[in-house]
Amino acid sequence: MPKVRLEIAISLDGYAAGPNQSEEHPLGEGGMQLHEWIFKLAAWREPHGREGGEVNASTPLVEEARRGIGAGVMGRNMFGGGPGPWGDDPWPGWWGDEPPFHMPVFVLTHHEREPLTLGDTTFSFVTDGIESALAQAREAAGEEDVMIGGGASAIQQYLAAGLVDQMQLNVVPVLLGSGTRLFDGGAGAGLELEPLLVVDTPEVTHLRYRVG
Repeated sequence: MPKVRLEIAISLDGYAAGPNQSEEHPLGEGGMQLHEWIFKLAAWREPHGREGGEVNASTPLVEEARRGIGAGVMGRNMFGGGPGPWGDDPWPGWWGDEPPFHMPVFVLTHHEREPLTLGDTTFSFVTDGIESALAQAREAAGEEDVMIGGGASAIQQYLAAGLVDQMQLNVVPVLLGSGTRLFDGGAGAGLELEPLLVVDTPEVTHLRYRVG
């Protein structure tokens, strides 16, 4: 049966983004440190249209994360464009003319907007809540899984609603000190976590759980 998966990088002190998120610092000040481990991987660079890169212990997990996913869900912050109405010339997102998703992506927002197709990725903007976004993503994915990609607020909502089947945390050994905590507000409290996988590297520790 298709699953709802989520995956996100967090700091050792539990932050999914640093403080003062902005167009200049979409992951907050210091937040890019959470992803430096993946930027150098060939498995990440290839779908982003870049050459070269490393192969290491994280590579099989990054390759696996791309397989079997038929649709994605993300929050507006992860898509980009800031709060409020989209305006007459709406922000096309952080992801460029050829986004790396290569599938339908459903963006949580409070403001209506027409779907946006860039390359082979279509972003649809959902204004009626997380359950609606997930239902649309499930329909689009068919027999494949749905990935909840972030950011922290979207993941918190899906965990609190008990709608996640599998969670992978990529824990990076940095201390951000402030910013956006992944588990603020009791998100996920009371859920049962069954450990499925631990992969430890010098730059990141991958922790995967079945969520019940």
